[in-house]
Amino acid sequence: MKIAYFVDEFPPFFRGGLGTYADEISRQFVRKGHSLTVFSRNTGSAPTSETRPGIDIHRPNLINISDIIPVINPEEIRMWDGNGQNFFAETILYNLLSASKLVNYLVAKENRQYDLLVSHDWLAALAGITAKRNLQKPFVFHFHSTEQGRNPSGSPTIKDIERLSATIADRIVTVSYAMRDELVSFGYSEQKIRVIHNGVDEKKYDPARFLPREIEAFREKIGVGHSPVIFFVGRLTWVKGADTLVRAMIHIVKEIPDAKLVILGVGDMEQMLTHMVHNHHLEENVLLHFRMAPEEERILYYAAADVVVLPSKYEPFGIVCTEAMSMGKPVVVGARGTSGFREQVIPAGEGICGYHINPYDPLDIAKFTIGILKHRDLAETMGRNGRSRVIEHFTWDTAAENTLRVYRELADG
Repeated sequence: MKIAYFVDEFPPFFRGGLGTYADEISRQFVRKGHSLTVFSRNTGSAPTSETRPGIDIHRPNLINISDIIPVINPEEIRMWDGNGQNFFAETILYNLLSASKLVNYLVAKENRQYDLLVSHDWLAALAGITAKRNLQKPFVFHFHSTEQGRNPSGSPTIKDIERLSATIADRIVTVSYAMRDELVSFGYSEQKIRVIHNGVDEKKYDPARFLPREIEAFREKIGVGHSPVIFFVGRLTWVKGADTLVRAMIHIVKEIPDAKLVILGVGDMEQMLTHMVHNHHLEENVLLHFRMAPEEERILYYAAADVVVLPSKYEPFGIVCTEAMSMGKPVVVGARGTSGFREQVIPAGEGICGYHINPYDPLDIAKFTIGILKHRDLAETMGRNGRSRVIEHFTWDTAAENTLRVYRELADG
């Protein structure tokens, strides 16, 4: 198949899990004999066009249209701060320039033919909608999350873009059954929706890659030594729950005084987390690494951890959990509301690989984290089970094959 692929994040630009998804799944598509034309946002540092094996990448140069934002934006967007308005303007421009490049140049002038149009989340939705209107090709819209889920009081404009995308799309793909249920609750057509779990590169995220001395050296480097290590990785926003995890540490250190929590990520809560750690006198127990680590270093963080704790309040899938399980680590995960973690993590019985917790309750987080840290045999069993589960159910090869099955269903008519 020849696929026109609209996705806001694509290497070298990563903002979160979507960039990882787009990078990995596109490689799998090419390995399976398909070709992609990718349209991605240009952050100003990437080439406007690039060719990789099986993938043509287009990143339209954006221009400053901030002066006209108050005129063309809905009333609600006018209330956003300047950065928000500029981001919205750049998003609209990226979408329209991408659709125009596809319709007016690649198809009309170069006579390229495409079997399918694909967009990911609201950030690339309008490009797919516009391309479908002009080319009359099948259109697949991927929901990786929703505005309502991320922020119940979020933008009505973004919600409208999502609803329009769901209405116009011939198929909707989402990342978990929990997300499917959320979309159906919004009134979206259940008949259109297909659930395809994300994956992980199980060869890259393999604990056998590292010698004990390498892990020991990395633990010394990040300042945890031989202490029990709790690891959190993710965006530092309210929905990811790093603040609740810091509160849980107040209780954890009472039981395990030398426990160390390592928080890796960036986001709006950096200053708040710094104040929390200081106010609760946790400087010796909580290490705040406010940065985006390169992937290979992030894998070492997993390798150095004894348990990975991810108390998200909303998590459509959660690739970080899959990565942790692939690295043979027990996991403690938020399991309220829309939670793809529930579909990844078996919390009891023969295949147990972690625990489900109430992400709003620091005591619940502390209880189950302590339980893993105090029972090494159980932790090792959870880690083995988790990696086995990933290899069986959550690889990128499996995700790609399931996605291509949906695409073929449409492309073949």
